[in-house]
Amino acid sequence: MQARTSPAKATRSSQLAEDIRQTILSGRMQPGTKINLDRMRAAYGVSLSPLREAVARLTHTGLVAFEDQRGYRIAGISPENLAEVTRLRVELESLALALAIERAGLEWEAEVMAALHRLTRADRTQPDAWDAACTAFHQTLVGGADMPILSGTCGVLLGLNERYRRILAAQPSDDHAAIAEAAAVRRDAGLARALLRDHIERGGACLARRLEEYRPLPARPETNPLEDKP
Repeated sequence: MQARTSPAKATRSSQLAEDIRQTILSGRMQPGTKINLDRMRAAYGVSLSPLREAVARLTHTGLVAFEDQRGYRIAGISPENLAEVTRLRVELESLALALAIERAGLEWEAEVMAALHRLTRADRTQPDAWDAACTAFHQTLVGGADMPILSGTCGVLLGLNERYRRILAAQPSDDHAAIAEAAAVRRDAGLARALLRDHIERGGACLARRLEEYRPLPARPETNPLEDKP
């Protein structure tokens, strides 16, 4: 009989995965960099087993790639990848939002407005906190669809988009209030979808322009125990 995973181990692995995810989103682990599990294990003070589990979980987020015989690597970034992420966000988030407007009740309305309030109060001089609030707002919008697979896919795309924003030091246009008003207050699916699609497309275009000028810093593994040389 296969041994059950203890709650403590599961919790530790989940926390490790989130810690590593945040490190990747911040750009501290550069795109395309090979993950050195030994250095990472020492940096986090954990054994190899929960670390491997945590890193493996991140392959499902698109932030980490696994290569046969070569191990794990931070997923690369490219104009083609960004364009795909943007296109999928436009289609899937607008679909989820329309379903949320049709199906969700007062609780969703309140959650949307609360998420908007937290976003408007977030400090733009603190990119990590602001990005987290922005992502939470979008997740709240699509969460009302009550379709876990769709919401989960939107969540993966949001994470990939957030990495581009944080690496490229860009912020989307500040029109979230109009989207929330159309969706949660007026329940105007047509207007809400149009506003959301335009919001994502303009944000993607801004990122694409900044990506053209992006030049990654040289890898410095001696100062970052979580990275190996490319």
